[in-house]
Amino acid sequence: MAKDNQPLRIVVAGGGSAGWMAAAALANAAPRGCEITLVESEAIGIVGVGEATIPPIKIFNQILGVSEAEFLRETKGSFKLGIEFIDWRAPDTRYFHQFGHFGRDFDTVPLHQYWLKARAEGDDTPIQDYSLAWALAKRGKFAPPSGDKRMVQSTHDYAYHFDAVLYGQFLRRYAQERGVTRLEGKIAEARLHGETGDIAGLILDDGRQVDGDFFVDCTGFRGVLIEGALKTGYHDWRPWLPCDRAIAVPCAHGGDFTPHTRSTAREAGWQWRIPLQHRIGNGYVHCSEYISEDEATDKLLANLDGEAMADPRVLRFVTGRRKKFWNKNCVAVGLAAGFMEPLESTSIHLIQTAVMRLIALFPDKTGNELARREFNRLTEEEYEHIRDFLALHYRATARDGALWEYCRTMAIPDSLQYRIDQYENRGRLVAFGHELFPNASWLAVLAGQGVEPEAYDPIVDKREQPWRERLAGLKRITHEVAERAPDHRTALEQVASVKVAA
Repeated sequence: MAKDNQPLRIVVAGGGSAGWMAAAALANAAPRGCEITLVESEAIGIVGVGEATIPPIKIFNQILGVSEAEFLRETKGSFKLGIEFIDWRAPDTRYFHQFGHFGRDFDTVPLHQYWLKARAEGDDTPIQDYSLAWALAKRGKFAPPSGDKRMVQSTHDYAYHFDAVLYGQFLRRYAQERGVTRLEGKIAEARLHGETGDIAGLILDDGRQVDGDFFVDCTGFRGVLIEGALKTGYHDWRPWLPCDRAIAVPCAHGGDFTPHTRSTAREAGWQWRIPLQHRIGNGYVHCSEYISEDEATDKLLANLDGEAMADPRVLRFVTGRRKKFWNKNCVAVGLAAGFMEPLESTSIHLIQTAVMRLIALFPDKTGNELARREFNRLTEEEYEHIRDFLALHYRATARDGALWEYCRTMAIPDSLQYRIDQYENRGRLVAFGHELFPNASWLAVLAGQGVEPEAYDPIVDKREQPWRERLAGLKRITHEVAERAPDHRTALEQVASVKVAA
């Protein structure tokens, strides 16, 4: 590591969304005198499928001082109120995973317990009918949430769809304006310190050397530093998340300009649809054991809204994570850290939290074992919580087909089984500390995938209040508010001052 009288030299290996998000955030927050260098090669392709996000992305942009209008213009972005899941529970079914809450509790008893009691009495209203995010999304409308917590307009949240390549280019300009040095070059290998085993520097394919004190590995699936040099190891999660391939292709606009992502279950996986200002992003995530790449490509191309705008790309991956995210003087970020399919749009978020966590546990010149341990502890918990949430989608299904039959009977982590058991017993939602997906998200998927509790919480029968009228009133006002909102295209054009392609 650097001596005390020298500035800390941070080297970011790799560009793309991960590299430039890391460089931009570090440039914005690093101590005075810190030197940040990013090494990337234009010859190495960018995966660039992380086009859908979740609400915390707004916090990242705010920290950088990036306005929403500028962000939407620069990335050709659109608004996202949640994800519509089609045919996941069974063919001809659909549900919505909303951003935000289901209305607002009118008692100390969670609202969904009253919904469960209403169902027991014969009311078949889906839980999503109490969600303003869904009420807006199904009408193709958008409005930002209100800051007044007394209003139903405060109960939803939103994120964005955007072009990840354009976002990386935007952050590159941002970072370079703040002193980040960019070096063009392909990394041939990492040079290790003979005594400590730390990374001492990078050797580029033209012989140049880039020395540093701390390294951020953003080299994608290859993990050139975290795995190639440090041999960190990998936890394979395919037993719970069996898909290992994705075919991705953009297409011209067609159909509705939806303010939400769409995920449609297919015979050997699922298809995403992400509407941007200038195109629609599409992909088929699938398991190669049950369908060939050629068959998957044909299925995807046959289910596009418009004409394909590029040749389909094949992405091969192994779901899971590194055994250590921060090993010695190297932190892995993005695909170098691990991969969980984009079913719930967590790829960009995992980059964001890794970078923010690194800033909170900023490396010093001597190396800090306690910082490493805390970073790894928090990141392991985050990945495992997300793993369980994704696995729930596959486990709770009544679809036919070899993949789905495997998923329906697969052994699942004890942590996920415990959540399912609690909900099946009395509709109770449990959490393990601070988690990315709140109880409302788990409820949306559990209910949407057809997991049925044996009974509602018995305390509901002890309450004396007009709960039926309150549920009915909440549903009515939710849909009245949604009817008055502007359509998605109009709302986007008003905020970003852009013209959205029809």
